[in-house]
Amino acid sequence: MRGVDLLVFFLFVCLSVSLYAQENTAKPRKGEGIHAFLKRNGRDSKEHYQQFIELNKKKLGKNNSLQLGVTYQLPALSGSKTGAAPSTSTASTQIGKTYREPLFGKKLEEYTIESDRLKGACFYLVSGHGGPDCGAIGKVDGKELHEDEYAYDIMLRLARNLMMEGATVHIIIQDAKDGIRDDKYLANSKRETCMGDPIPLNQKQRLQQRCDKINALSKKSNAKYERAIFIHLDSRSKKQQVDVFFYYAEKSAASKKLANTLRNTFDEHYKKHQPGRGFTGTVTSRSLYVLNNAKPVSVYAELGNIQNSFDQRRFLMSSNRQALANWLARGFIKDYEDYKKQNP
Repeated sequence: MRGVDLLVFFLFVCLSVSLYAQENTAKPRKGEGIHAFLKRNGRDSKEHYQQFIELNKKKLGKNNSLQLGVTYQLPALSGSKTGAAPSTSTASTQIGKTYREPLFGKKLEEYTIESDRLKGACFYLVSGHGGPDCGAIGKVDGKELHEDEYAYDIMLRLARNLMMEGATVHIIIQDAKDGIRDDKYLANSKRETCMGDPIPLNQKQRLQQRCDKINALSKKSNAKYERAIFIHLDSRSKKQQVDVFFYYAEKSAASKKLANTLRNTFDEHYKKHQPGRGFTGTVTSRSLYVLNNAKPVSVYAELGNIQNSFDQRRFLMSSNRQALANWLARGFIKDYEDYKKQNP
């Protein structure tokens, strides 16, 4: 990214973000029964108990006992000021209400629904690598930049944006501690999980796990519009500067359209705020495992070269990471608006 490009990103730091609904998970403590477990997690009604049994009947022990070390699905919170975001069927009535998502971190865990522009839309967000695999590594000022940490931070910002616009969002890769961070250098960890499950080191198993999780959630979803995005940072020669580029599933017209819509959104912003600069991000098909095996319409985003000093500025500054999330969110909004026109 050229020096003047930073000015463009700064202009979009304060743009609105959106709603987010996610199925939370947790593990029981020693000697804890279902009632105590649910109460500790803010779910103490009879309805919550019945929903929990239904969600986890295959994981429960004798007489519906909880098993140590097992990750259980928690029923959605309801009827309180903070908690899981509402279903898409009621999103329009929730505008102005505040909810809580701990994955965003203490400073940003509370968010307010600002619109219903994405009411009826369901998203699956996946940041690349994580757990035992940090992905690509760049270096600057004697410090290492790990792909999984920066992709995760941008993914969380995108999730919050989409949720605040009324969407249902599933965050597939999760870190219970990190949250959205404003640090320039993001410390690396191996805490990331696939919605509570340990991430395998084996690449195929890791990718299959993500697709399985997405497909299981998609099977339960009533949304007609479902989209998944896999967020990565590329690794090339240090001298090679690249703009954001996208891959789509080879045999999916909807995937190709989504990739082009996201790409064109970036292009429009450059044309508006930096006439003559040009945007060279590309859209191409590629036979990637996740694009071929995830059932929802999917797109794969590469946000820059982690080795290049100019591209690194795109990730190091939190305001630039937020700008990336804002622009991706706008692309999704445009794609959904187009979908609704074609499917009234």
